[in-house]
Amino acid sequence: MSRVIRSFIAFEIDNEAVLKRIADVQKLLVKTGADLRLVKPKNIHITMRFLGNITSPMIERIFEEMKMVQFTPFDVMVQGIGAFPHLRYPRVVWAGITQRIDEMRHIFSQLEPGLRRLGFAPEPKGFNPHLTVARVKSGRNKTELVECLNENSDYEFGIVRAECLRLKRSNLTPIGPIYSTLKEFCPGQQK
Repeated sequence: MSRVIRSFIAFEIDNEAVLKRIADVQKLLVKTGADLRLVKPKNIHITMRFLGNITSPMIERIFEEMKMVQFTPFDVMVQGIGAFPHLRYPRVVWAGITQRIDEMRHIFSQLEPGLRRLGFAPEPKGFNPHLTVARVKSGRNKTELVECLNENSDYEFGIVRAECLRLKRSNLTPIGPIYSTLKEFCPGQQK
């Protein structure tokens, strides 16, 4: 029997200056007294497609679909913070992508048909490029949290490079998820 692997496809964030600015904003969020679980800087990424549970034999099939995606590496601006599903009911605090969104959506639209052929259900929420920086665990100090989000809605984090699509494993542990790369596709490198 194949082992089940929780997985997603993403672009990693490796710009240390951007990660530091995200950590700075996380400190501001903590000061609100809101009940938050912060995302560790090393885990921050742009999710292109959450896959959920897959089996080991699926890894190569997913990777074959990833290699079909056509794009040239590009820079994106990370700017602004907000919350999903909305500020009245914040569950996830995110940093936004404000440039090259069309390129991100084009990559998603290339991935989606192949993943559907492999049996993955359509992405129910569509695609909205962002970086998750915290999860809201309860309504404690929600007003202060929303005020902080509004005050920093245009916060500039900097530019990151969307260069390699990575199939990531998410191993859930009591101290938070541990991510590892299963496969990576970098255009221009040998397929």
